[in-house]
This record gives sequence, structure tokens and C-alpha cells, in this order.
Amino acid sequence: MKHVFTRACIAAVVGASLLASAAMAQSPRPIAPDKARVIEFWTKERRAAAIPRDLVIDERGLGYLRHRSGFLQPHGHDTPAVTRGSDPTPSPFAKGGGGGSGSGTSGGDTTPPSIADMVPSASAAIGSSATFSATVTDDSGVKSVNILVRKGTSREQSFSATKSASDDTWSVDLQGFSDGAWSWRIKATDNARVTGYSESVAFTVNTSSATGGGGGTDGVVENDPWSFGGPVQTAAGRIYFYMPANPKGTRWSGYVCSGTVATDRTSGRSVIITAAHCVYDDVNKAFATNVMFIPNQAGTSAQGTDRDCANDPIGCWVPSAGVVDQNWTTRTFPDNIPWDYAFYVVSDSGAHINATTNGEIVDGALDAAAGSMSIQFDAPVTTGTGAFTHALGYSYSDDPNFMYCAQDLSTQGQWNWWLGSCGLSGGASGGPWVQPMGTNDSGAPTGDGPIISVNSWGYTTSPGMAGPKLSGTSAQCLFTAAKSAARDTVLAVSNPSNCASSTSP
Repeated sequence: MKHVFTRACIAAVVGASLLASAAMAQSPRPIAPDKARVIEFWTKERRAAAIPRDLVIDERGLGYLRHRSGFLQPHGHDTPAVTRGSDPTPSPFAKGGGGGSGSGTSGGDTTPPSIADMVPSASAAIGSSATFSATVTDDSGVKSVNILVRKGTSREQSFSATKSASDDTWSVDLQGFSDGAWSWRIKATDNARVTGYSESVAFTVNTSSATGGGGGTDGVVENDPWSFGGPVQTAAGRIYFYMPANPKGTRWSGYVCSGTVATDRTSGRSVIITAAHCVYDDVNKAFATNVMFIPNQAGTSAQGTDRDCANDPIGCWVPSAGVVDQNWTTRTFPDNIPWDYAFYVVSDSGAHINATTNGEIVDGALDAAAGSMSIQFDAPVTTGTGAFTHALGYSYSDDPNFMYCAQDLSTQGQWNWWLGSCGLSGGASGGPWVQPMGTNDSGAPTGDGPIISVNSWGYTTSPGMAGPKLSGTSAQCLFTAAKSAARDTVLAVSNPSNCASSTSP
């Protein structure tokens, strides 16, 4: 089955104005008008508002989209997330989407402060010390913010946060954490004496975790910045895209995932491997629009997430097509987790702006500018030393760092690979799993090796990351379809008739 959208349809979605002529002139060959409109679409405000497309499953088997603040939005159903302990019942309608409940009144004001962008985010891993921060705002002004922290089910400890002089960020530096499972939340009071609480956010502490390739004493790395460079550094990047916020498609939201340029040995195009939930919205049944790929965004010359393609070392690229398995499109997460792999296609001409290699403007293919990594469609190793696997991605809570986790590969049920200690946070979805990772003479990772899966989903109550199996599935056939899919006239193609999955739950 094919879904075909004309170029005119794409243009209607992304708007009509072109990039400034000064930016256009930096490329030897002008970027195509429809691609230019996508890049201009991603303004500073839209990038800042993009939500990590972070899918998680609770203990009841229900799927949720986890927001930056830790708020769990029901995905394909209307059942609220489970609240635990003595925490106030969070309201999904609180300002900023951060949850929370209010108490106290003054005059007609009964709305508690808005709480968002909590760091550490859900499932993050920290060491013995960390900075806890959040954006807290209120129309009447914020009077006080307290960070409430506890280990397991022990009694909460409260610490006063301080407001930044430049924005609405409140933070406090804490130290003395011990290994184990922790949680934290925020208590905020406004000038009208209305108090609200955020949802409780779970995180883990590992004081023995190293910042190098070896990790802690058992070799496990839960969530560390990738500092080893290599092909994965330049081939992997952030993917920005829009998806509908309701079934009628009258409201849309911006999202962010990760992806990696794959070695395709095909002229005229490059192919990016990512997660299917970063290409097709399985709830509202629509393909992503306004898709933009930024390889090696960790190399930005800016202080954080880029607002300008000129600050990215390899520029910005706009795909022309996407390919997903039909089983992903006809089912809803988590019933479609075996098929959470997909590909974006990028034309060799007119698809980028400000792309450089060694300081020289690039006119041509994405894989020539960013490099690429091979995909392995044979089964990976799950026993012995060969099972050690790296998962990488752009975790939103660690912006702008490129993050990774690493440990021995295991399985989660019949349909997924599993890294049980992985603490990558939202935004890492679609990032590559590499096995084996190359090493140099000193044993440090080289950033090179075959991709055996991508970051897919996790649980609401514990760390860990699942990845779809590329072996014994339709993944290789979809990759072949991506290498031959029509460019510029096709927005997306679901599973072609010759790519029937070889496995089915």
C-alpha cells in the first residue's frame, strides 16, 4: 500500500516564503524552494517548543508519550497515567503541561505556577552530585520554588531553589547522592500564595559510572556524553518534524528524534535510519511533515540547541521521502513495537544549506558530507564479550551533547533487543545501536561499527531501552525500498507489497 503526497501538498503545509538570499548564496547550488521553506519553518521558537517523541509503556501495558517535564500523555487511549505514593494527583491541564495541583487562594487566583523542563528528566542517570532545575512561571510572579528529593520510599528532603538572573529557570546544586533509585518533584508558590506540585520524576544514581568507554566496575554505561568522535559522531544527528495533535489534523505539534546516515551504495540519494514513530504518527494516522535533519549537532558553535543552520558543522538537510512498515501504520503503540524502524530519503541535490567539510562548502550528497555507517541485518551477538552494545542519541535533557549508554545486549520478549540499564532520555529515539563498536590500541571506542537496531521505547517506572530487531523482519526490504523510492514527488511510502514482514506477532 502506498501513500503519495504531491509537492504541492507539501508546499501547502510548510508555507510560501523562501530563505533570505544571503543564506541561499552560501551554497554552490541553490537549495530547492520546497526544502528552503522547511528550513525556514523551523524558527527559534518552533525548535525550542519541539517535544522529544519519547514512547514509554507502564506496568499495565499502556503506551504514553513522555514530555520533557516527565508528564505522561496517553498514546492511543484516554487512561491517565498512574500516580504513586502521597504525591498530589497531577492535572494534565496545568499550565505548561507539567502537571501539578494547586492549594491556597488569594482573590480570584486559583491557578498554580507552571512547571516545565525539569532536569534531570525521567529515567536520567546522575553521579554523586547534580544540578536540579526547571522553568517556573506564573502571571502573578513566582514567590518560591523548592526541590523535593527522596530515595526510594524514604522521606522527602526539601531544598530551596534560586531563580536565574536572565530567565525563569530555578535551580539548586545538590551533592551526596548514593547509588540506587531516586525521585524528585517541585513545589512552587506564586505571589498570590497558590501552591502547585509537579509530577514526581524518577532518576537513578550511579556513583561509579565513568565518563570513558568502560563505564563503571561492570563495564555498564548508563548515560554519558559521547567524547570519542569517529563516524557515528558525524553520521548521527537530530531530526525535527511535525505531526498532528488530533485525528482531523487541524492542530500540529513539533517533535525531535535522532537518526543516522546509513551506507546505501546508491547514487542520487542518501538514506537515514531512525525509528518508525519518528516518521509516522500511528495514533492520528499521518506521516511527519517539515522534516529536517541536522548531523553532528553536538558540534554546534552555539551554546545549546542550534537556532541557525550556519552554526552546525554539516548544515541542515531536508528529506524528500520516508519509508515505514505497513504494520506500524495500521496498529497503535505498543502493539506495533516489532516494526519501530524506518528510513528517510535525502536527495543529493537541492536538499541542504550551509553544509561544509573541512571548512569547504559541500554541493552534493549527505553521506559524502557526514559519512555513513553500515546496517547489519544478521542477528547480533547476545552472549560473551561480543554482546557489548552501544546505543547513542541526542537526549533532550543533555542538550547539546550527543549521549550514549553501553552494556551487554539481551532480549525483551520475542520482538525486541534490550539494554536494561540504559538511561538515555527523550530525543534519543531513533538513534543507532552499534555492535561491535570498534576500539583503538588503548581500548577506547572509535565510533565505528555496524548498526544493529535503533532506540525505540522504555518503561515508565524503570530504566532501560528497547530496540526493534532488524534481523528476520521486513527491515532489510524496507531499506531496499528506501534506496529506490521516488524523490521529491513522494512524501512517504508505507510497506510496499514486496516487503511483507517475515515475522508477525
